[in-house]
Amino acid sequence: MGVDYLATRAVPRLELGEAAMEYIQQQDEFIGAQVLPIFPTKKKAAIFPAITRESITREADTKRAPRGNYNRDGFQAKDRQYSCEEYGLEGPLDDSERSLYATDFDAELTTVQIITRRVLQAQERRIAATVFNLATFTGSALYSDNSSQPWDNASSADIPAQVRAAREKVRANCGIDPNALICSKANIDRMLASTSIKDSIKYVARLTEAELLNALADILGVRRILVGKGIYNSAKEGKSFVSADIWSDDYAMVAVIGDSSRLADPSMGRTFLWTSDSPDNATVEQYRDDAARSDIFRVRQHVDEMIIDPFFAHLMKVDA
Repeated sequence: MGVDYLATRAVPRLELGEAAMEYIQQQDEFIGAQVLPIFPTKKKAAIFPAITRESITREADTKRAPRGNYNRDGFQAKDRQYSCEEYGLEGPLDDSERSLYATDFDAELTTVQIITRRVLQAQERRIAATVFNLATFTGSALYSDNSSQPWDNASSADIPAQVRAAREKVRANCGIDPNALICSKANIDRMLASTSIKDSIKYVARLTEAELLNALADILGVRRILVGKGIYNSAKEGKSFVSADIWSDDYAMVAVIGDSSRLADPSMGRTFLWTSDSPDNATVEQYRDDAARSDIFRVRQHVDEMIIDPFFAHLMKVDA
């Protein structure tokens, strides 16, 4: 069952949600919904068939004798289960604040932008912890330790060779060449300082950031590079601000990432979004709290971010 807005004081504010998401996307901080692409579902929890690497790579007898029948083959799928959980946050806007800021900025939109960012920041941290996870990606088929040649050593690390080796691990595991490199902004800066990378792009002049990432992707043999730029305050409540990267610069990953919302597309993982309850990854609602003389803006999501098959990816330790 979805939300019955006739039975609740909360009303959807789609236009505020769209404006807040547009603003956040322009900041280009978060990559979680690209690393684990969103799959909309009308069920809160379900068992679903995941296409296996065995099904993709197994051999088949394709020979046909004259007047004979063709051999038949299908696909194998392994049952996986998702279960969406609800996350959300509320932000009050007092009547006096609305009047105070009326001539300076849109207080409603600013409130929703701040709350939306916090909800998506929490999701980004969940996804980063799920993806850069040594308990999931363990053993030589799924994990490489390159700390003896860390990426922050400009002269010693042969980054293209390390990425090629990781790509080959994925290809050997599932028969598909990974299409993405996932890393932090700090590791992009390290790549650009690396001798092995600079030698490959030194004759290309005045690259924009997008062109630079495309050039790096070509050098490393992937279709795209997903750069985690988001930070969070790691200090405890009441303490001075301490900046920390959401995506650790200790690791990088090559992965097969689905290009569409079809579960039939091979992909390392997905974010399942229960659309009957939260139509968008950040659903915005508003209700009145007369006791506090405030409008309350709520941003919420009903999701499960999960790794479907770790063999469609390879995690690398790239720092000492």
